Amino acid sequence: MQIRPENHSTPRSRSFFSSAALLIGLCVIAFFLASPGTISARATTALPPDTESPAADTQADFERRLRTLEAEVAELKRLLAANTAAAPTASPAGSRVASPAPSEGKTVPPPGYEAPDRVAPASQVNIDTPGPAAVAAQKGLDFLRDTTINLSLDGYYEYNFNAPVGRVNLLRAYDVLSNNFNLNQASLIFDHEPDVTAGRRFGARLDLQYGQATDTLQGNPANEPRPAIYRNIFQAYGTYVANVGRGLTIDFGKWGSSLGIEGNYTKDQMNYSRSFYFDFLPFYHMGVRVTYPVSDRLSLNYWLVNGTNQVEATNGYKDELFGFTAKPTKSVTWVMNYYLGQEHPDRTPSAPTNPLPVQSGLTFTAITPAPDGLLHILDSYVTWQATPKFSFALEGDYAIQRLWRTQAPGRSSAPSHVAGTAAYARYEFSKRFATAARAEYLSDRGNLFSGVHQALKETTATFDYKLSEGFLMRYEWRRDFSNQPSFLTSTQGVLSKKQNTATLGLIWWWGGKEGVW
Repeated sequence: MQIRPENHSTPRSRSFFSSAALLIGLCVIAFFLASPGTISARATTALPPDTESPAADTQADFERRLRTLEAEVAELKRLLAANTAAAPTASPAGSRVASPAPSEGKTVPPPGYEAPDRVAPASQVNIDTPGPAAVAAQKGLDFLRDTTINLSLDGYYEYNFNAPVGRVNLLRAYDVLSNNFNLNQASLIFDHEPDVTAGRRFGARLDLQYGQATDTLQGNPANEPRPAIYRNIFQAYGTYVANVGRGLTIDFGKWGSSLGIEGNYTKDQMNYSRSFYFDFLPFYHMGVRVTYPVSDRLSLNYWLVNGTNQVEATNGYKDELFGFTAKPTKSVTWVMNYYLGQEHPDRTPSAPTNPLPVQSGLTFTAITPAPDGLLHILDSYVTWQATPKFSFALEGDYAIQRLWRTQAPGRSSAPSHVAGTAAYARYEFSKRFATAARAEYLSDRGNLFSGVHQALKETTATFDYKLSEGFLMRYEWRRDFSNQPSFLTSTQGVLSKKQNTATLGLIWWWGGKEGVW
């Protein structure tokens, strides 16, 4: 860290000017003293007429003083020359510079003469280099300055008018319980972003998460062989910006999926509850991804990952994503993603049979032959900031999956489909008040999402009241409905085609990270 020097003279410059001034003064004195007649005349005039003239004593005293002045002038000249030679460049910290050798022909001072006090030039001052403790402390300060530590707390109370058995809201991602005071999620984020302009091409991010939403993200053993190991780590990845063209950003680790317009942190969403598509599309991936900005308006994305919602792969196939983000105008952003994967496991957990020690949960039995059907997801969404207060968003998704790639006896290649759209709108009355709405349609053909062949629909109205930056109260009314009985009621075993909920969400957040988390 560089500190701008204050606008004061340095010790070297003060010594230089003081020496020069003293030299000029002594030269003037020497000039007047250099005329013996004048001094003798003054001395003679000052004596009484009847007093014997001490000319010899006066002459001897004058010569002694003159030699002393010549010695002092010579010493000042030497100091002045030393300061002048050292002034153009500063010596490295911690170095010692030897004094210049005495000039030839230097006047020898008389016996008893003591040289005046010397102020050592700055080049002769030993400035010790910082010790290990100081260096470590400075590095720690630089790290904290460039790293944001952010926290959020998200809780809610929701009432389901179906009064469902067990107070469970079916087909909800995060707001899963009714008639409860709920902790949706408590999050802690460490973010150390790269800064190429400052010469730092490395970065990292860690998101720790606790609460109900954690179980939604990491709670399915069908996708995650050992979810408990990674359950509280929502994101953990390192970043490197390679010096390629405009900068190639490379991430390795686990990150939240960008399939679908909605994300994990409630404060950054238009509504409190999440859409059906958020619940259906992947939550996270583990692998490597690269992003390259072709221009200020277009960037390309590529992923190579273990699978959907998989830190540890369930098969040997590596999924891929090809996508781009375009900004045709300042107010419009368009994201397009194509995801290709294989989500069928090639083994099943089993009791330990190997005599060698292994980690818990790492004993499997192979599935032979393993299904090899592929998953294709086409995901696209666009946002339009029509005015500073009015914004719209539209999302469209199509997914198709087969158990087997080709038809054979006992092997079905019949596809399962999910297709539909979601529309969003938000209006901000002021910095404190805003309202938003969402309408959604999802066609689940082949039981790929809900386990029921049905057409799901929902409408949501949300009202925001932000008491201050970092504290948001969100009120929401939502109606889910389907063409098939799909939602719990107060009677065990009896399903309804609809469910209505009213929700109050409370969201706190604080930290140095600005914008969307």
